[in-house]
Amino acid sequence: MSHWTVDAPMRLAFDDVTALKVRAIAGSVAILATSEAPALDITRISGQPLTVTHEDGVLTISYEDLTWDGLLEWLRPRNHSAEMTVTVPRDCPAQVGVVAATAVVSGVAADTSVRSVSGAITLDGLNGTVDARTVGADVEAQDINGQVTFTGHRVEGDLALAGGSLDRLDAKTVTGSVTADVHLGKPGNVRVATVSSDVALRLPAQPDARVSLRSTSGRLLSEFDCLRSSHGRASRSVNGTLGAGTGHISVTTLSGRVTLLRRAAHAAPDGSAHSRPSPGEPAPGDAETPARGAAGPGAGGQGAGSPGAGGQGGGRHGTAGHGTTDAGKHRSRIRDPWASATEPAPADSAGAQDDEQTKGEAR
Repeated sequence: MSHWTVDAPMRLAFDDVTALKVRAIAGSVAILATSEAPALDITRISGQPLTVTHEDGVLTISYEDLTWDGLLEWLRPRNHSAEMTVTVPRDCPAQVGVVAATAVVSGVAADTSVRSVSGAITLDGLNGTVDARTVGADVEAQDINGQVTFTGHRVEGDLALAGGSLDRLDAKTVTGSVTADVHLGKPGNVRVATVSSDVALRLPAQPDARVSLRSTSGRLLSEFDCLRSSHGRASRSVNGTLGAGTGHISVTTLSGRVTLLRRAAHAAPDGSAHSRPSPGEPAPGDAETPARGAAGPGAGGQGAGSPGAGGQGGGRHGTAGHGTTDAGKHRSRIRDPWASATEPAPADSAGAQDDEQTKGEAR
């Protein structure tokens, strides 16, 4: 086993890395897939030294007394910070745990697990199973292909997904919003449960799924005319079948607003040139739907500053400090299309009368 104690900026190169485990307190962590030799670049470090081990292909970067399940014990003020970039093979599974550090994972085509207390998480161009758990951190992802699980353990933390194809999405939050503009793979199961946060989903023009939307007091809006709504004493619901009904979309919220949008027939979140709508092109729907004219979230690696995937990211990030800058650009790009869909509903429109149908509301 190789072992290093790192208390100053340095670079370490490795022959092979078959699995990665990173635990950090503050600063930034960027994990980038590459076709070159794996390496660790630490550009800034303060406080307690980092411990780095490489044994049987497993690369571990952590603090000596920090355990994977003990991140919350480090919430009291500490002056431990590091900025690092780790390049790994594309098929390398990654486990990342941070307290206040930002985390960027790009281009990995293997199982990825990210846990954060308050540090923002950016995921780009991942393939496989993605598990993100936060206390109060936002998770923003684009071009994810596979299965995504998101859990917001406390009151804050939004999830934004753009592009890619999801076989399954499971999301649970308290007040953190959930927005997703993705293709549905097979079987294409989406389950979202929130307490008071808004949910906005945009589906292909001809989706293939059974739909069940339910809210106790929040508003339910849909651009699919074939779905039917019902209003009871204790809840509202929208149900129906789109296409053959192979997949399943289930959204449950106590008081949040749920918006189900139809993507234009020629538009797709995969960023293909022939299918992307022109900037400023109106989206179908009405004032209840996301802002008209807002450019849709770009596909991974296409926009300036986006973390590259599959060996392209290293040159774009350079250091983890650059990665955090890119993450900020991702956040602004992913959220734009959802501005009006996730804004709190005006006081006079919340709780619309059961016998009153507004334009864009499921019938």
